[in-house]
Amino acid sequence: MDKKLKIMVVDDELIVRESLLHWFKKTGHGVETAGSGEEALERLEQNPFQLLFVDIKMPGMDGLELLERVKEEYPETLVVIITAFGSIESAVKAMRMGASDYLLKPFKPDQLSLAMERILYQQQLTFDYQYLKGRVEKMTRFDNIIGQSPPMEAVFELIPEIAVSDSSVLLTGETGTGKELVAKAIHAKSPRAHLPFIAINCGALSDALLESELFGHQKGAFTGAAHTRKGFLEAVSGGTLFLDEIGEISPRMQVDLLRVLEEKKVTKVGSREPVDVDFRLISATRRDLEKRIEEGVFREDFFYRINIIRIRIPPLRERKEDIPLLVEHFLEKYSHETTKYVDRVKSGVIPLLKEYDWPGNVRELENAMERAVVLSRSRSLGTEDFSFLRPSRNPASKPMSLKEIQNAHTLRVLEDQDWNITRAAKVLGVNRVTLHKMIKRENLKKSG
Repeated sequence: MDKKLKIMVVDDELIVRESLLHWFKKTGHGVETAGSGEEALERLEQNPFQLLFVDIKMPGMDGLELLERVKEEYPETLVVIITAFGSIESAVKAMRMGASDYLLKPFKPDQLSLAMERILYQQQLTFDYQYLKGRVEKMTRFDNIIGQSPPMEAVFELIPEIAVSDSSVLLTGETGTGKELVAKAIHAKSPRAHLPFIAINCGALSDALLESELFGHQKGAFTGAAHTRKGFLEAVSGGTLFLDEIGEISPRMQVDLLRVLEEKKVTKVGSREPVDVDFRLISATRRDLEKRIEEGVFREDFFYRINIIRIRIPPLRERKEDIPLLVEHFLEKYSHETTKYVDRVKSGVIPLLKEYDWPGNVRELENAMERAVVLSRSRSLGTEDFSFLRPSRNPASKPMSLKEIQNAHTLRVLEDQDWNITRAAKVLGVNRVTLHKMIKRENLKKSG
């Protein structure tokens, strides 16, 4: 853990700000100053600070109100309260509200040094906790597949069992559910893990091009074939071939692939000499293949050959408890890739994302997170950053009553304001007492 902290001194007295600024700079810490609670919150919204030294008595927002806001919105940020009035009552109140320590003005350098020692010790404990928390979170990720919901746990349990065999696997599920990630995980846990994994999207290629890609071709086999080329069936030798959207291939191609699977030999286009191949086949489809068999566009014998083991990958709407984990993962990913420091979502965001049905599944959620991070102007994402998502519509659901609409709106405002009653009441245009009564009467509860 780096023992140099990023500190902000919040005090309306210039002399206090400057003296602490020089002291912290001399000891090697990064330090900035703010002359008011409002300015401090603006700075926190743009950049992270590990530690705040906050004067308890300031015009406008006082130190205790700033402490409350910081603990609500940036709970990992430590706060030390400083005061010139020696009020034990205010210090005790600050500690109960989450302050890490307090100092009485005027304080001596050795008192400040002692406070910093305590803070650094507390930071070390936090670092150790975060490390252990990270270890636990890794247990909820399986080869980059993120989830801890019962449907995903069922998939995770199957992967190691399936991986040890060479049987063909058929992965079914909607677009964007992560079928290729599951295929890669099976390959990674298999005895073939050190050999190639090749993925082909059958739906993106014409029949002729797919044949050339899979089987390869001899020089001069067709116009433009200037060189002999290995196909993927030969190039993947010893490894795993993943055929995505296998439901899109033609009956003729199904016959050719069935022959390869049964004979373990492949013949290049334009050649008569078969070549031995050895690979494990994993297929995926979003189609109902049994229905396509009935329609006469998918061969039953080929279906039985690729459907030895089947795994259904659940859509995101069936595993919404995984959304917080996925949001955290994509937030970290795109914050790093875009070099924009966006490290949190406000409390109203997760309920909003859980309300949405995600027809594009995890891929759509990832795209939504990337867009929100790229366009964000602060370090935290709010519900307004996801206004482009259209609310899910269920034609079968009955219309909401006026009271239900009022309660839903009240709950959304409370979540948007992190359940700060004062701010929520202001947005709703009612007083705090009225809002408290409404919460109690309608039994409104904080999500999560």
